Amino acid sequence: MRQSPALRLLAGTALALFLGVSLSQAASSKAAEPDATETFNLGTVSSFAGAFLAARTAEADRDYANAIPLYKKALEFSPNELELQQRLMIALFMNGDFDEGAKLAKLLEKDPAVERVTSVALSFEAIRDEDYAQALKTLKYEGPNDLDRLMNELLIAWTKVGDGKGKDALKQLAELEGPSWYGIFKNYNIGAIAGVIGDDDTARKALTDTVTDRNGGATAPDTFARAVMALATLEANAGNTQKALDALSAGDELITNFAPFKALRDEIEAGRKPKPVVETAAQGAAGVLFSIGGALNRDGAEDTVMLYLQFSRALDKDAADTLILLGGIAEKAAQADKAIEFYRQVPETSPMRRISELQLGLTLAETGKVEEAREHLQKLIASDPKDVRSYLAYGSVLSDAKDYAAMAENYDKAVEVIGPAPTRNHWSVFFQRGIANERLKKWDKAEPDFKKALELNPDQPQVLNYLGYSWVDMNRNLQEGLDMIKKAVELRPDDGYIVDSLGWAYYRLGRFDDAVTELERAIELKAGDATINDHLGDAYWRVGRKLEATFQWKRALASEPLEADIPKLQAKIEKGLPPIEADAAKATAEPVAEPKKDDKKT
Repeated sequence: MRQSPALRLLAGTALALFLGVSLSQAASSKAAEPDATETFNLGTVSSFAGAFLAARTAEADRDYANAIPLYKKALEFSPNELELQQRLMIALFMNGDFDEGAKLAKLLEKDPAVERVTSVALSFEAIRDEDYAQALKTLKYEGPNDLDRLMNELLIAWTKVGDGKGKDALKQLAELEGPSWYGIFKNYNIGAIAGVIGDDDTARKALTDTVTDRNGGATAPDTFARAVMALATLEANAGNTQKALDALSAGDELITNFAPFKALRDEIEAGRKPKPVVETAAQGAAGVLFSIGGALNRDGAEDTVMLYLQFSRALDKDAADTLILLGGIAEKAAQADKAIEFYRQVPETSPMRRISELQLGLTLAETGKVEEAREHLQKLIASDPKDVRSYLAYGSVLSDAKDYAAMAENYDKAVEVIGPAPTRNHWSVFFQRGIANERLKKWDKAEPDFKKALELNPDQPQVLNYLGYSWVDMNRNLQEGLDMIKKAVELRPDDGYIVDSLGWAYYRLGRFDDAVTELERAIELKAGDATINDHLGDAYWRVGRKLEATFQWKRALASEPLEADIPKLQAKIEKGLPPIEADAAKATAEPVAEPKKDDKKT
């Protein structure tokens, strides 16, 4: 089937433990409760149990705006309930209500279950109020976790900067020892602190060490990007234009097509002096939580990351990269409106504004505002016709809308912009144009684009899968198509769509037992997909498991198949598959009389 195209430090932190238990408990209670967030009316909540259970349901949905008043209502019934106070504090911080959350943090300061949360919150409040002596008193950590220790040391250093003791902060970080992954965080913060206190030589060396740390950059790309921009800004403001551009080129080697690098390059080449990445101690402390949150950002850690980022915003509310990261987490939580709100808060003057605008366009489409999304992205293309990312974002919206003619035209323009010498980074443009033309049944145009995408990126599993599947589905180049799909499976063994392609290839080759094996694995990896159920039903029928075949077709019918496939599924449920000749299993035989699947996942 054709499919749409961090750092593991978290487990030991008390913060992660608290959040993990809190939210998993809320999720486990959710199945037995009504969806309180959909029917929420605070006036109808008349008991402690009702308020508490509804709040936990909202919390499990990351619907903190509803969880907060519900926890407050529960506290009216039981004002001294410690767990309620903990949950309310976390919900307030998660929702960006820092001041109110900090008030609860003062009450819970001695509570060991949330000590790391309250410590950071109260130190941030003190830093914001420029009460650095109080912040230093609050920042105490003597536990065994390396991540907590690093975070605490970095925050202490920035607190010293705010207190006018920048040299002491540099000495403290220079003496900091820890695991090898400390390197990128340590060097970046030394460079940023040195830049704030005017020690350009130290800043230049530390930032250069950060930018040349490729392993660290892969571990913490957000911190790496900040270091690149900080070094380029430092050099540009010192009059070293070429060195500034060289720093951005070094960044391009690790993070390709990064819009903020391009925006900063344009600013430097225009002779303007860019704004430093960090100008104050408060911004530096905020950056600590952003950097660690960015490094932890992966599936399963969203709640901890969100909390770190919301703390970061308390000291640097306009930080564009923080807002964009929060928007992405909101999108993952299916909170498109919240994501749009974050994207729209990115300052217009930020080099990251264009990224937020692109994400905003994609998210508008996800909320059903397709025409608004199209207009928004068309304006972005018009404002910078050479930005290939704009064409990719617009093409994604057109693909979802199944406007393949407009999609093909969009990528034709993108190919013109790329010119005669495309690079590896441009493989997706040719791939997407190939998809558009394949959907328009213009295989003579589609096939060369798929081949071009593979020429640019030979081990790209999506392209291998799409071209291999297409050939197999059309009964062409069966062995070559099978080999491509096998390679795609090796690259992505847990991708249900690609495993489905392998099963369907075996089916087309008449290797029905092998098809069953792979298709059963595909359905385990991607349950509830109509096409995979349909394929498995076909394979079961050919190996004589007709009752199971009918069951799979019925499951496919219940799994929202394409409208065009519904009568085909109904016919198979009623009559089964027609017989095939014995030699039809051979690769050179006539195509098996199966309906062509049109719901190819892109």
